[in-house]
Amino acid sequence: MKNIVILISGRGSNMQAIVNANIPDANIAAVLSNSETAAGLAWAAERGIATDSLNHKNFDSRLAFDQAMMEKIDAYQPDLVVLAGFMRILTPEFCAHYENRLINIHPSILPSFTGLHTHERALEAGCRVAGCTIHFVTPELDCGPIISQGIVPILDGDTADDVAARVLTVEHRLFPQAVADFVAGRLKIEGNRVLNAQRNAAGQSLLA
Repeated sequence: MKNIVILISGRGSNMQAIVNANIPDANIAAVLSNSETAAGLAWAAERGIATDSLNHKNFDSRLAFDQAMMEKIDAYQPDLVVLAGFMRILTPEFCAHYENRLINIHPSILPSFTGLHTHERALEAGCRVAGCTIHFVTPELDCGPIISQGIVPILDGDTADDVAARVLTVEHRLFPQAVADFVAGRLKIEGNRVLNAQRNAAGQSLLA
């Protein structure tokens, strides 16, 4: 059984998708947040999952917050830490502490559109597709080894909200599968590439 700690900042819809997937041999040990009012905390608590929060505004530095959060995370002896809409840029110290056991979901087809406002930027660039990427986290923002990616079309007349909603449906399918692959030991990092024997079968169904 692998212990999973999930970090969120809001409603945690991807966290909910992971919990609802009932992944074999995965124990969702805790859901933590940098906001005590994050709606996802109440959702998790209602299902008997341990929850806690730390307000980053109460810390003098990004590193001080990360160190305090690491203490809370490590109390659950995690095999995997999942960033499911955790809206914080992490310090190199945090990334190194959880090296190769820290994954994130980003709402673009990386390496395009790192950072924020990804769907607006894709529309401005005239892209015909959008998507999401699940990757291992490294100190460089949104640049770690890619586990999997999902693609959706951008239709004429789409708004950023339209694209976001379409991408979110893919995120909810892709993220639980990535966690399941990690738990089952199917992921292997070679350089900047993640090898996964099930990648082709899983990925094709997400292409639109």
